[in-house]
Amino acid sequence: MSNTPKKYLVTGGAGYVGSVVAQHLLEAGHTVTVLDDLSTGFRAGVPAGAEFIEGRIQDAAKWLDASYDGVLHFAAYSQVGESVTDPEKYWVNNVGGSTALLAAMRDAGVRTLVFSSTAATYGEPVSSPITESDPTAPTSPYGATKLAVDHMITGEAAAHGLAAVSLRYFNVAGAYGAYGERHSPESHLIPLVLQVALGRRESISVYGDDYPTPDGTCVRDYIHVADLAEAHLLALDAAAPGEHLICNLGNGNGFSVREVIETVREVTGHPVPETAAPRRGGDPAVLVASAATARERLGWRPARADLAGIVADAWTFARREEPTAP
Repeated sequence: MSNTPKKYLVTGGAGYVGSVVAQHLLEAGHTVTVLDDLSTGFRAGVPAGAEFIEGRIQDAAKWLDASYDGVLHFAAYSQVGESVTDPEKYWVNNVGGSTALLAAMRDAGVRTLVFSSTAATYGEPVSSPITESDPTAPTSPYGATKLAVDHMITGEAAAHGLAAVSLRYFNVAGAYGAYGERHSPESHLIPLVLQVALGRRESISVYGDDYPTPDGTCVRDYIHVADLAEAHLLALDAAAPGEHLICNLGNGNGFSVREVIETVREVTGHPVPETAAPRRGGDPAVLVASAATARERLGWRPARADLAGIVADAWTFARREEPTAP
């Protein structure tokens, strides 16, 4: 990344990925302001060197001005299952909030954006690994809202010269020092399995064992959160006026739910009982990424692709003190 210190607004920077990216920006010498309403984030997740504003992205115009060099946008609801049962919550926040943020950026003359998008925009993939040119057909309102924001950004870049990069994540895991997963309630597989290993949960629910995969459970591409953060810094440099670049981020390797559970058993040395549960609505069988575009356009290569290493970092974080309430 460029060595010139800059000033960035990180929306949702009290959340898991946002906090790790904010910390990486600070370590690179930049000035960081975190904007988060703490509805899903945690005050303890905001890096010590960042300015913190407790507020909504819908009100970003109150704080965003021409002193900022760019925005990294993580503020969104992200629970697939909840989006199926409460879709209006996701449209109002994810799309409405992003609309307000884009307007605030336009009014302030802030012309660089890195957006936290998702592999859920692809829905059930037609081929594997997934590339950015594959069809987008979300199977959940969550994925649909993220795709809608991607479309908005494309229009903003074409009409108003925004320099934008959308990074479509697959499954993010691991931890970076004091920054890890603190979701409340937790819904991601690795921290849930680790809760079983710690004795905080009796068993791990396996949602569906009849998918068209080798062991019948869903297959996902796990990416270390520190690798993900490094991609965001590279994306800031790659952003070009008038262009909306979309890059998948993943390791290109898939691991099933049962493989993750077995890896947790091996890393922690603890038993992890399983409980069979019905499939969840909106869950594709396989999501594995091709990160060729990120390699070519960003110069990004994941350095922490080993599942056992990802789980070990998450395990170290999980054994820390219980997270404080938001």
